[in-house]
Amino acid sequence: MKILLKNVRVLHPGFGTEPHHLLLDGGAYRSIWPSAQAPAALEADQVIHIHNLHLSAGWCDLRASFGEPGLEYKEDLDSGCQAAAAGGFTDVLLMPNTEPVIDTKNGVRFILNHTTPYPVRLHVAAAITAGAKGEYLTEVLDLHQAGARAFTDGAHPLSDPALVVRALQYLQKIGGVFMNQAQEPRLMQGGQMHEGINSTLLGMKGIPSLAEEVALLRDIELLRYAGGRMHISCLSTAAGVALVRKAKAEGLALTADVAMHNLLFTDAALLDFDTNFKLDPPLRSEQDRQALLEGLREGTIDAIVTDHRPEDTENKRLEFDLAAVGATGLQTAYAALSALPELPQEVLIEKLTSGPRRVLGLPQAEIKEGAPACCTLFVPDAPWRLDGESNRSHSQNSPYWQQELRGKAVGIIVAQKMYLDESSIRVG
Repeated sequence: MKILLKNVRVLHPGFGTEPHHLLLDGGAYRSIWPSAQAPAALEADQVIHIHNLHLSAGWCDLRASFGEPGLEYKEDLDSGCQAAAAGGFTDVLLMPNTEPVIDTKNGVRFILNHTTPYPVRLHVAAAITAGAKGEYLTEVLDLHQAGARAFTDGAHPLSDPALVVRALQYLQKIGGVFMNQAQEPRLMQGGQMHEGINSTLLGMKGIPSLAEEVALLRDIELLRYAGGRMHISCLSTAAGVALVRKAKAEGLALTADVAMHNLLFTDAALLDFDTNFKLDPPLRSEQDRQALLEGLREGTIDAIVTDHRPEDTENKRLEFDLAAVGATGLQTAYAALSALPELPQEVLIEKLTSGPRRVLGLPQAEIKEGAPACCTLFVPDAPWRLDGESNRSHSQNSPYWQQELRGKAVGIIVAQKMYLDESSIRVG
């Protein structure tokens, strides 16, 4: 099928600010012209012409949880893919924390063999320890051969230094990346939110920034000793950013990401006890938030993740100390992040496209004639509302529930598969 995209602003290296026409045919970019130089008569099966339409390489999320198998009532693979497509994501890395945990070849294949009507490519982060219990390593070679892209215990960070060393050593044999969230559990016990003035005001036990700093210091030294590749998931503190910056300057093979909500909010959001702001890692201080943004701008942090973690209503509408952690993010990421004045659009797009692909070792999504199509279509000023009608996730645990937003993905194209928000397009 031939698809013609008209008058599109392309956010990709080598393209300026002028609009372009792009003709896609057979799942690849056939021809690309500046709109002023495009032929007057172009034949296509579908013409997409939307006011202020932008296009970039397809967005890639390094951290999402879909629930299936076992927790489909929170999110199944189809609903998760639909939320991803509606949010503009062509690629999503799934965490292993399902029931059962994804720690076997069959578990990996279950995800990768799933057929979905949405053009979203699912990638698997297999558990690095059996059952994600932190006791002994999984069969990483078998998992790699089955298609696992990364290894992590996801929501249960690995804190045993001997196991971290062995994981790094084993993964070197396959060129694999070990992902870990920097948390020292013994400094977090009973913690409900960031330790600071607001936790004191609310009378809640806090989680100190030290819990991240100590764990990160440990993991960096273990990486220095063992070698290999390590990725730090969900940085949340200024001290953490400084440690990653120093380790990178020393030449260690270390990468890092930050969860979207830690860029958008601080612990002050919890003053109303809204459990949609109860997250892991916790929302921290304004100083931490600004350090995370600076880490993105100057290249210390490689990617922004949604940390999409759906939860059913029953687990969120509880007393704060009993409520589950997590929030959805796939569908709202672009609208929320593009509104941040401290985050230039070109930095945002890079941290959603080439940055995460480098971490996973995925081919970059090129926008040039002859390249396979992998792109996200979005309108930066499109207004919309997250509610029961627009929500594509099974769950509603979003800080943006029932709120007006600006900035919307309207479609994704991957090879010969396309998803479009039909309310946003004109077909010719």
